[in-house]
Amino acid sequence: MQFWQLPEYIADILPSTARRLESAKEELLTLFRAHGYELVSPPLMEYTQSLLTRIDPGLSLKTIRITDQLSGLQLGLRADITPQISRIDAHLLVQNNGVNRLCYAGAVLHAQPDTLYSTREPLQIGAELYGFEGLAADIELIDLMLKSVARLGVDKPLLSLGHIGVFRALSRAAALSDDNAQQLLGLMQSKDGAAVAQWCAQQGLPENLAQAFVELTVLYGAPDDVLARAERVLPACEGLQAALNDLREVCQTFSAYAIHVDLAELRVDYYHSGLLFAAYRKGDSDALARGGRYDGLGRYFGRPRPATGFSFDLKNFLDLLPQQSAAAGICVAATDAAAARDTMDTLRAQGEIVLIDYLNEGAAALNCDRVLTQHNRQWQVIAATEE
Repeated sequence: MQFWQLPEYIADILPSTARRLESAKEELLTLFRAHGYELVSPPLMEYTQSLLTRIDPGLSLKTIRITDQLSGLQLGLRADITPQISRIDAHLLVQNNGVNRLCYAGAVLHAQPDTLYSTREPLQIGAELYGFEGLAADIELIDLMLKSVARLGVDKPLLSLGHIGVFRALSRAAALSDDNAQQLLGLMQSKDGAAVAQWCAQQGLPENLAQAFVELTVLYGAPDDVLARAERVLPACEGLQAALNDLREVCQTFSAYAIHVDLAELRVDYYHSGLLFAAYRKGDSDALARGGRYDGLGRYFGRPRPATGFSFDLKNFLDLLPQQSAAAGICVAATDAAAARDTMDTLRAQGEIVLIDYLNEGAAALNCDRVLTQHNRQWQVIAATEE
C-alpha cells in the first residue's frame, strides 16, 4: 500500500473545485445572514456524550472515536453538526430566552459512507431556528431551504413532506413502548405493508390500529389525495389531525412547487419530532437537502427548546456549480521583486493577484495577463502583450 494514498471515500479538493465550493458557501452564508441567521463554528471534535451517540444508534455508528490524551475520555469526530448547534443554544446562548437563528458550514466525518457514491467527509451547511414552536418557523426554514438549492442551480425542486406526528399519534394510541415504536419505524422505511401487518399481529394490536399502520405504508403521493385518504382511513386520535393540518397548510404555502407527501417517510432517528421536509432534484432518488422539527433535542443539554432546521452536503451540488476560472494576475520578474516590493504590496492590498516569476516561465504560464515593469524609474502595470 502507498501510504500517501487517502482512505476510501476520502478525497482531496483541488483548486478549481475548492474555488467553486468556497464561492457557493460564501453566497449561501450571505443568504442566511440576510434572513437573520448568525454564523457559528463548533469544533470538529467533542466528547462523544455531547454528540448524542448514546441516544441515536445511527449517529453512533457514523461517529469516529478516539481517546483524548489529555483527559483519557472518549472523543468523537462529529458526524452531524445539528446536535452541536443545540448544545450551543442550550449553554452558550442560554441568556437569550427568545428566538435564536443560527447557521453553520463545516466538514463532518463518517465512519462509513452513506452510499457507494458518498464521501465520508461531507461539507455540511445548514440553518436552525430555536425558541418558537409555531408552524411559521418550519415554513420559514422550508422557504430558506428552497432558496438555498435554487441558488445552487436547482430551479423549482420537488418538495417532499412528511410528519412523524402522524406515526407518534398512532403509536400513543396503540400504547407502544419506545423500543417497539422504533422497531415499527424501521419496518416503515421499506414500505412493506405485509411485514408491518405481521409485526402488528405479533404484538396483538387492535385491528383498527394495525390497519392504520399498514395504511401509512401506502399513504404517499399528491398532497390532496394523500391527506384526504389519511383523514378517511386513519382513526381519530390525539395529535393526528393537527399533524395533517400542518401538512395541508405547508402544501398551500408552497403550492407553486411540485410537492410529494409521504406519511411513511419517518427517518429512523431519535430526535425529529414533527414536520419533516426535503428537497429533491426531479428524477433523483436522493434528497439534496433535508430538514425537520426536533423539539426537545436541547433536553439532552439541559434546556429543552422548540427547534427546526435543515442541512445538506454542499459537495452534492458540485455538478451544478458554475465553473470558475482563476482570476488573471500580474507577473513580476524575480530580478525585480525586491525593488518592486512596495508596489507589489500596494497592488495586493487593492485586491490584485501578484506573482513572482522565479523560473522565468512567462506571464501566460502563470495565468497573468499583465506584468509589472519599471519605466523612467516608475513601476507600471502593462498588458503582457506590450512587454
